[in-house]
Amino acid sequence: MQLEPYIRTIPDFPRKGIGFRDITTLLREPDAFREAVRLMADPFRGERIDKVAGIESRGFIFGGALAIELEAGFVPIRKPGKLPAEVISESYTLEYGSDSIEVHRDAVLPGERVLLADDLLATGGTMAAAVNLVSRLKGEVAAAVFLIELSFIGGRARLEGIPVHVLIDYRSE
Repeated sequence: MQLEPYIRTIPDFPRKGIGFRDITTLLREPDAFREAVRLMADPFRGERIDKVAGIESRGFIFGGALAIELEAGFVPIRKPGKLPAEVISESYTLEYGSDSIEVHRDAVLPGERVLLADDLLATGGTMAAAVNLVSRLKGEVAAAVFLIELSFIGGRARLEGIPVHVLIDYRSE
């Protein structure tokens, strides 16, 4: 099954000149959603994956499904102030400014292998921050997996040394 036809492009969103890749059109189709999760999980079957960490918010959708598929625990990586227990934070730069993400201090145990999941790889800043969070908790990042990569942006370079798996690669805007 080809998944790209299930991705809708919204022109000029969130600002003029941007073609937003909308995954809700894939999520609403059970066969396409199921196939995306299967294909995202396939490279890791038979590997030891202790936890799947999904990055807020669309990473929760794929990360949770991957955790079930791979019989692993699920770890939410959230925006600041959303997690109730003790957290560690990691800041990262954006095109204009900075942001941060957090994870519970006890979410990943030393030596656990963690698969990081999100819907889209663009600049790589958020995923690089997630890699740092897992490393600070003494976990091992097994890989990062994405439904979509906007490879013309070059974000994969920020994940040097981390295996990256992508289902759909947009090579141009």
